[in-house]
Amino acid sequence: MTVHTPAPPRGLKAIPWRLPIWIYRLHLGFLLNERFLLLEHTGRKSGKVRRAVLEIIGKDAEPRAYYVASGFGERSHWFRNVMHHPEVRIQVGRRRYRAYAERLPESEALERLRAYAQAHPTALRELVRLLHYPYDGSDESLEAIGRALPVVRFRVLEAA
Repeated sequence: MTVHTPAPPRGLKAIPWRLPIWIYRLHLGFLLNERFLLLEHTGRKSGKVRRAVLEIIGKDAEPRAYYVASGFGERSHWFRNVMHHPEVRIQVGRRRYRAYAERLPESEALERLRAYAQAHPTALRELVRLLHYPYDGSDESLEAIGRALPVVRFRVLEAA
């Protein structure tokens, strides 16, 4: 099974994807609790600070780390930026951290996606439906999605 990653939305289609950033700008990030994080990263071409709100698919307590999947695959601007400039800032709820971004190997990424699918089956189904990925709940379709969606670990370095 082959999965084709959609292009990131542009123009007016990007507005719904950008709205959660305002939740954080209004200091209401605590409303999203531990399910989402605000990523502040450096643009690979512009050098400007960029922001994205990403769903957390897993976390480790010690050492502290958060995991996210790039829904638009390697085409996501935030993904390409953090691969170029891996030192980032993240905010989870009210807590801010300096962190280091690293792509997981495919086997570890798939394990993280499996754990997420087990913990949040409805959220996964809605996400893949929204992104038009073929998913029937089988391990085969999850593996195909896992090959298309890189998973990034944000390893916390220190409180910001």
